[in-house]
Amino acid sequence: MPSAKVLEAKKAQVELIKGKLDSAVAGILVDYKGITVADDTKLRADLRNAGVDYAVTKNTLLRIAVEGTKLAEMDDLFNGTTALAVSDSDYVAAAKILSEFAKSHENFTVKGGFIDGEPISLEKIDSLAKLPNKETLLATVVYAFQAPMAAFARAIQAVADKAGAPAEEAAPAEEAAPAEAVAEEAAAPAEEAPAAE
Repeated sequence: MPSAKVLEAKKAQVELIKGKLDSAVAGILVDYKGITVADDTKLRADLRNAGVDYAVTKNTLLRIAVEGTKLAEMDDLFNGTTALAVSDSDYVAAAKILSEFAKSHENFTVKGGFIDGEPISLEKIDSLAKLPNKETLLATVVYAFQAPMAAFARAIQAVADKAGAPAEEAAPAEEAAPAEAVAEEAAAPAEEAPAAE
């Protein structure tokens, strides 16, 4: 039977896992066997840079941590070598990085995942992995908001330009009218002169 010290340590680990799961917006479980230390180091660095917490997790502790939650439905995934990647702010990062890594490492596989405390299928994880990252999504949203405003501003400017154009065109037309009248008057006496004879 484990000592009280060992039990306390395991209890602390379970609480740590629970805390990560509770604060996570998304998480991915992977089977990490068969990767080299160099690959693992690079993977961890990529995940860390994306704000994803990644750690090897004991299946028994994971089972205890999810007990009584919807994530307990994932119990059949808690076997073999298991690592858990969670993010408290980005729905896409873990799925994107781990799915890409799995494509180039034969024994490394994505087991499953969750979003907002609900288990999701491998198909949904694949869909998440294909989405742009958070920065690209934010840039797209900002552009989507700015584009209509910019188009509206251009339309207003075009209306203003058009409204100003007739006033400018009208002035030369008015100036041209007296000149034409003078030309007509000058031509008229010349035509009348022979009639007087």
